[in-house]
Amino acid sequence: MNSSEGGQGHEGRRLYNPYGDLYGGSIDYTPMRNIYELPTSPEFLFQEEAAVQRRSWGENITYYTGCGYLSGAVTGAGVGLVDGLKAREPGDSLKLRINRVLNASGHTGRKFGNRLGIIGLLYAGMESGIVAARGTDDVYNSILAGLGTGALFRATAGLRSAAVAGAIGGLAVGAVVAGKQALKRYVPL
Repeated sequence: MNSSEGGQGHEGRRLYNPYGDLYGGSIDYTPMRNIYELPTSPEFLFQEEAAVQRRSWGENITYYTGCGYLSGAVTGAGVGLVDGLKAREPGDSLKLRINRVLNASGHTGRKFGNRLGIIGLLYAGMESGIVAARGTDDVYNSILAGLGTGALFRATAGLRSAAVAGAIGGLAVGAVVAGKQALKRYVPL
């Protein structure tokens, strides 16, 4: 068997070295720059994505839903903790009091978390839809998404309740956007 046809001979072939690029191709071993010199600009599949300075609709849905659920769960757990502490009765053992607090915290935390998660999901979907429909990304998209989210969230309670919730949602988002603009302008970061 000829050594160039395979087997144990390695003439004419270069063996793969998985660590070759780590050291800049040399045996120097000192600067591992190839590991630490990462690109500083974001990498995009399409150039159109690089021109837009906002998160994609999927990132928005994930971000707003997750933030809403987490903040609702933490707030609800705090409310449940207070309710559980208030509901103690004389003669309860420590184990029963702890159980009551944990049950109240878990129940209220889940309830608040689910509600705020759904509000975040509706808001992110509406904001992304409005941006796509209008073709621009400005403050009005956020305010319209807040109006629509509030109205849609309370739509099953009736028209008046939906209108009030829509107004509250639009005002809340408007206040957050105005606060964000004021922070950008007046607070040096």
